[in-house]
Amino acid sequence: MKGLGTFGKYAVLAIGAFLTLGPVVWTLITSLTPTDPVTNITSFGFDAYADVFTKIPVWLYTWNSALVTVLVAAGQMLSAAMAGYVFARFEFRSKKMLFGLILATMMVPMQVTIVPVFMLIRGMGLADTLLALILPALPTAFGTFLMRQYFMGLPAELAEAAEIDGAGPWKVFFSIYLPLSTPGLAIVGILAFNYHWNEFFRPLIMTISEQNFTLPLGLVTLQGNLGTGSVSTVLAGVILSMIPALLVFVFGQKPLREGLTAGAGK
Repeated sequence: MKGLGTFGKYAVLAIGAFLTLGPVVWTLITSLTPTDPVTNITSFGFDAYADVFTKIPVWLYTWNSALVTVLVAAGQMLSAAMAGYVFARFEFRSKKMLFGLILATMMVPMQVTIVPVFMLIRGMGLADTLLALILPALPTAFGTFLMRQYFMGLPAELAEAAEIDGAGPWKVFFSIYLPLSTPGLAIVGILAFNYHWNEFFRPLIMTISEQNFTLPLGLVTLQGNLGTGSVSTVLAGVILSMIPALLVFVFGQKPLREGLTAGAGK
């Protein structure tokens, strides 16, 4: 019975892995085996990937995505650290109510707020710019909650000792607590990078000019190849867009695991 239970667990895990990785493997294989629309002959190679670079400005879209994603991730790490530290270490009027309002924003869908955000961006003269994608994404309710919980787990005696030595609030934060919060910041940064690298809805609303398109939005122009049968070109673009997020996820496993473990331990 014990062996049967173990087999059942592995069977469920295998099915889950197949359902998760199956579409990715199929996409990769199809992108490497393009079919000639004239001769209907399938060949193995990287012709579909080269075709992507000839049909759309991949480097421009990649630069736009990288610029937006890196700045948003860095901005969220800083804003979440500062806001989380304030809610964890300072006492002020309506603190709990304000923190509750911040958490409540997590339950509001982006589709509800996109129109007023767009009107604000247009009123500021930032419509159809990369700043329209960066500035509204800098605050993060989840990151604030995460960093607050992390800072609450750090010893308060560190701040007291630093204050006795004459350190002010800013020095205590940047010299003591911020370096100790690196695992928590890693979680905020990795999650922000993966989310905003693959983001499609906001760039679709906020940008019009092709020179401001991000990679997910620019890849939509490859859908015209579906009518000619060049599905491998479309899927090659999808694989190319997955590589940066995959690399961040692979190399970010260690800090992400350490951050989650440290948060649980505290």
